[in-house]
Amino acid sequence: MTYKVLAGLPYPLGATVDKKGVNFALFSKHATKVELCLFDHEGNNEERIVLPNYTDEVFHGYVEGLRWGQRYAYRVYGPYEPEKGMRFNPNKLVLDPYAKKLTAPLEAHDKQLGYVQTSPKLDLSFSRVDSADVMPKCIVVDENYFDWQNVEKPKIPWSEEIIYETHVKGFTALNPEVDKAFRGTFEGLSNKKVIQYLKSLGITAVELLPIASSRTDGLLKNKGLTNYWGYDPVLFMSPHTPYLATGATSEIKWAVRTLHEAGIEVILDVVYNHTAEGNQLGPTICYRGIDNAVYYRLNKENPRYYEDTTGCGASFNLDHPRVLQLVMDSLRYWANSMQIDGFRFDLATTLARDNENTFTHNSDFLSVVQQDPVLQRLKLIAEPWDLGNGGYQVGTFRPGWAEWNDQFRDTMRRFWKGDMGQAKTFAKRLTGSPDLYDKNGRKSWESVNFITAHDGFSLADLVSFNQKHNEANQEENRDGRDDNVSWNGGEEGATTNSEVLQNRFSRAKGLMASLLLSMGTPMIRSGDEVLQSNNGNNNLYAQDNALSWTDWKEVSPEGSEMLKLVQHLTKFRKENQILAQDYFLHEDKCTWFRPDAERMQEKDWEYYVRALSCRIKEKTGNLFFIFNGYEKDLKWNLPSPSAHKIWQIALSTEKTSIKANKLNVPAWSVVVLKEQKKLD
Repeated sequence: MTYKVLAGLPYPLGATVDKKGVNFALFSKHATKVELCLFDHEGNNEERIVLPNYTDEVFHGYVEGLRWGQRYAYRVYGPYEPEKGMRFNPNKLVLDPYAKKLTAPLEAHDKQLGYVQTSPKLDLSFSRVDSADVMPKCIVVDENYFDWQNVEKPKIPWSEEIIYETHVKGFTALNPEVDKAFRGTFEGLSNKKVIQYLKSLGITAVELLPIASSRTDGLLKNKGLTNYWGYDPVLFMSPHTPYLATGATSEIKWAVRTLHEAGIEVILDVVYNHTAEGNQLGPTICYRGIDNAVYYRLNKENPRYYEDTTGCGASFNLDHPRVLQLVMDSLRYWANSMQIDGFRFDLATTLARDNENTFTHNSDFLSVVQQDPVLQRLKLIAEPWDLGNGGYQVGTFRPGWAEWNDQFRDTMRRFWKGDMGQAKTFAKRLTGSPDLYDKNGRKSWESVNFITAHDGFSLADLVSFNQKHNEANQEENRDGRDDNVSWNGGEEGATTNSEVLQNRFSRAKGLMASLLLSMGTPMIRSGDEVLQSNNGNNNLYAQDNALSWTDWKEVSPEGSEMLKLVQHLTKFRKENQILAQDYFLHEDKCTWFRPDAERMQEKDWEYYVRALSCRIKEKTGNLFFIFNGYEKDLKWNLPSPSAHKIWQIALSTEKTSIKANKLNVPAWSVVVLKEQKKLD
């Protein structure tokens, strides 16, 4: 077929459709020629068109007669000199970094995609194997049509946020209320019964594990496993095709609109620190073939190799303005076109490294995000660490950024497994971690508190296993975290010992209560609300099966009770505004007591304290929290309530009662009392 090709425009980057045709624009600083490759709807019959113009390091051309739905990709020409960081190879079809949709997931066909081998010399060999047959194709998308029906973003204040971390597929893959054709997709996520369930939990936002297109590498594929979590991105703006039941990206908009109607925000877990191309032995899919020396951080002494602070082969180079532009355009796409409410940035420290590979608060990434009129209004969450030097940055990001607080996680775990010397740190974590965040105008909500997350044990496994049991991953149990700060209660894994089971259940409730009663932003891992177990596997990244998926049928009696507790806790948190404030709980608002009702003195914190209590001033009536991390019941004297008021139990993880201003606090329990007016 003969196409009329015009010069077109260098901006916007990507494929832009109008009434007469499609404009294509691809950035490459070092390429010598770019061919646009057009395919039929089956992805066959390749036709090549040389993009005729080169402006501002952008190859561009306008092709009349093309419409939305057109399949395309590129072949990029330039030097193949790996020792200089140049890896152009027109035998490899490369995807458009700005593509909004792919025809299919990217499979592992390693030989055709490039070299994923064990020999360190192979990356110096030029591969003439054509990859077009095994590559998915980009699809020109018309983003103009979708009726949002005037549904606006919920705009939940940060101080009121309660996050629920879940997975698009795993959350509904086994849900009997969802039509089989829609399970594990965005259509399933927007199901009315699913939305009702989320509302019943009292959460205000879902945080979805990565939804962008990702790849399962050959090693996993050969084991019969898949890249379930999605932390191996191919393109940043193209959704993972299996999550679209009908193949339409509008499914995402439909799900977001439905969640917004229910008052629930949508936060995306995004990965910009690395890509599925990996290191020098990885495949050529996109960025490596477009301009390797720009898109990745190369070793300055030997550009054949990559800088890697991610553990995934190569760090993405956000220090380059065009790469940073791609990331920013991606974020704005999700925020504007898909109406996403916020982002959680995987290994965010890597994104804020400069050209010397050093983390800096003045990085281009942090600076550009802060001034962006769209992004500065969204919820931004950093995973504040990576694997490089100086990578641990908890508490150091700029004001306005929330951070995953792993120190909250580990302190709470230690306290509820009975470790010594946790009292003082426990008090800090409960009151918003002021030692980490009360500086430079930061707020208590900037601490994202969590006990468990996708990476690590579930809550049920945290109290049931001392060691990880990752045999299903076929890595001889070497993968995953070794130190889980967990305790099995006396026996490893499944047991019929009623004493051990009661111990586990009590501690699980204590952990959940501590999470939802702490200052900061709580995040619940999906499935913990019903005590779902993953059989001790703390690294489910490759388990796209029932081991990972939410089990909607087999909920134990303890799981049902935990669900009620979560619902009670989220309701209690919303009703008591002191728990949803921007500020930290210092001594003027929070007073700590010993079991004899005397105030804690400095020397008291030094003892082997495994039980704590505090009084929190609240306008509607003071609150009194008791946390008993002992294996025995304790007698607790309550401090005198305010004038004309009495203490009443508002919440307790175990059965208890007040007698003569004294309270029996059961082992491994949390009790919350609230002042009420005394009846005459």
